[in-house]
Amino acid sequence: MHHDDFRIPATHPCLAGHFPGNPVVPGVVVLDEVAATLQRRHGRRIAGFSQVKFIAPLLPEQIAVLQLELTGERLRFRVLRDDALIASGEASTA
Repeated sequence: MHHDDFRIPATHPCLAGHFPGNPVVPGVVVLDEVAATLQRRHGRRIAGFSQVKFIAPLLPEQIAVLQLELTGERLRFRVLRDDALIASGEASTA
């Protein structure tokens, strides 16, 4: 299983409207990090997410650890913050 850290800066444009005064990183931005890491590490893209669970929010500037496990065309991922699971899911790849 591969591990990558990522951090969404407080200046990211998605945060302006997601929630003013109390910004939370949108789930789609977290999933974009999953897709970008898969592309960078394996040269593959997400064909579709079959299951995604968001358990806790990710706040701007927090460091998240992304774990990827690729088996054939199937990707499993986990996103952790301070060793606590904040998101997980499965996707098919192309």
